[in-house]
Amino acid sequence: MDVSGGRGQPRPGNDESAEHTGPEAPAPGGTGDAPTAPSAPTPADAKDARPEGPTPDAGAPAPGSGTPQDTGAAPDHGAPDHAAPAHGRDRVPEHPEPPADRPARAPAGRPEHPDHPFAHSGSGKGQAPQRPEERRRGGLLMGRPFGVPVYVAPSWFLVAILITWVFGGQIDRVLPELGAASYLVSLFFAVAFYASVLVHELAHTLAALRFKLPVRRIQLQFFGGVSEIEKEAETPGREFVLAFVGPLLSLVLAGLFYLGLLAVDPSSVPGVLLAGLMVSNLIVAAFNLLPGLPLDGGRMLRAVVWAITGKPMTGTVAAAWVGRALAVCVLIGLPLLTQSGALGSDAVDNVGMDTVLDALLAAILAAIIWTGAGNSLRMARLREHLPELRARTLTRRAVPVESDTPLSEALRRANAAGARALVVVDADGVPVSLVREAAIVGVPEHRRPWVPVGTLAQDITDGMRVSAELAGEELLDALRATPATEYLVVEETGEIYGVLSAADVERAFVKAMARPS
Repeated sequence: MDVSGGRGQPRPGNDESAEHTGPEAPAPGGTGDAPTAPSAPTPADAKDARPEGPTPDAGAPAPGSGTPQDTGAAPDHGAPDHAAPAHGRDRVPEHPEPPADRPARAPAGRPEHPDHPFAHSGSGKGQAPQRPEERRRGGLLMGRPFGVPVYVAPSWFLVAILITWVFGGQIDRVLPELGAASYLVSLFFAVAFYASVLVHELAHTLAALRFKLPVRRIQLQFFGGVSEIEKEAETPGREFVLAFVGPLLSLVLAGLFYLGLLAVDPSSVPGVLLAGLMVSNLIVAAFNLLPGLPLDGGRMLRAVVWAITGKPMTGTVAAAWVGRALAVCVLIGLPLLTQSGALGSDAVDNVGMDTVLDALLAAILAAIIWTGAGNSLRMARLREHLPELRARTLTRRAVPVESDTPLSEALRRANAAGARALVVVDADGVPVSLVREAAIVGVPEHRRPWVPVGTLAQDITDGMRVSAELAGEELLDALRATPATEYLVVEETGEIYGVLSAADVERAFVKAMARPS
């Protein structure tokens, strides 16, 4: 089963801040829950999407800003995992900036806010969005076929024990002469079965790479596997192929195991293993072909509706609701079919342990399908609202100051100009660092005349310089590529446009997600 919702899902979350929790990474078959906000700006308000807080006294940043820190639990990756192949833009040339004694020019099209102080209130820990792999690696890394990391989730070991116990008992009834060795054979079956699941997921991965869609990772979990694809297929035809190749490979494996079964004694150990692998791959193929998200069949249905209507969102809605209906059918129908003997077992009149286990299995499957369908809907809405995130409208106006300028004087200039950020420049007016807002908050007001702004600044790296033209997914990719609390936003000519706070982007993202489609 492929995680279709895993394509293109930016994550402006912050694991360490309860106030700014971004959307979660896609779970199998969908994406993480996206938090909602009490209110959301209308399109008319989009140009003023920057956060507005109460106006403190001049030169005194508002309280509530968190301490600065780099985002992500894995410093070697840097940014939210969606940036596995990061698409950040770092192509803006450096040019001399306005002199330090006057504010950077307010570019046309950006509304001024002279009534807004330098610092905003309640920012929390403003950080760049994080990658899912930085929050949780996904388990034990088994390898990188085709450059894609394959993880085995801890839940796999639980299901391996379960398969070993259940299938070992069946082998013991068929081949009693094996004794305790039947459980070793069963353990081998569990590993071989998940190897075939890996082949299923590699089919999705190869198809995605063939279509130049980056794949974040493959994860083997409790109920199968997940291929987390970064981007959405460009056409419904590619979406259909991307979904269909997984079940197709499972059917091919089932056929190969059947041919192998013809060459051995069915009552031997190889025969029992081949028969079990054949049946299990048939079940995997049939289950994934069910027409509801997050299953492969749901993605195929989505592609068909997309092709008919020309609207991918319509296809997602249709396939997601079919997936929810499928979840209800699994919850109710699977225990009834098992108890009636329709699935090949003897009919059961009373409620026993097997019946309880069947009901529990049905409930888990139904929950996975229902949650995945909902996540798919949320991811579709996310992609729909991503273009609303524009660096030009989220950027704070900034004033350039030299590094030895006292903090109190810098804040006075910023408030006089209606700016809300400070950029440290050299003698030629070239920006060299950004004054961290959280660091300003930590300086008592009575000490600000003696604290130079250079001691509170963070050097500007190439990744912290972003274009004012970036928007949507490109903007999020750029921020993820270099996690920081603030970024210097420049025009294509290199002229300073302002400073972009990761907390502002996060807040705008949450509002966009809360807005109905």
